[in-house]
Amino acid sequence: MTLDKLGAGQVDIVPELARHVPPARTFDKVVYSPWQSGELFLHLNRGAVRTLIVSGGETDVCVLASVLGAIDLGFRVIVASDAVCSSSDAAHDAMQLFYSQRLSQQVETAETEEILDCWSGCPQSPV
Repeated sequence: MTLDKLGAGQVDIVPELARHVPPARTFDKVVYSPWQSGELFLHLNRGAVRTLIVSGGETDVCVLASVLGAIDLGFRVIVASDAVCSSSDAAHDAMQLFYSQRLSQQVETAETEEILDCWSGCPQSPV
């Protein structure tokens, strides 16, 4: 997706999330990875964030770039398995296996409900 093809209105944050900005922050990116500019990493580092819960579009492209970069930067990574999607069902299914099996030492996977249930009650809370 590119702005010259879609237009800015097609890539705006959805109203259900936009109402949280501010205090939440948004970071635009022009490549698959959100880590290239360094701005997101600096923001998270300043806030002493150590765990990332990843959701988003294109399980096999942008989500993958986000996850691999986060691992490289030393974050604990949790992929919300029911909050990622792809335009390719086969690639999406393969990436779900990749995250949960091949990267099982670096990535945790859980459904959104489990993540929310554990937010404050689990021994290794994602916060």
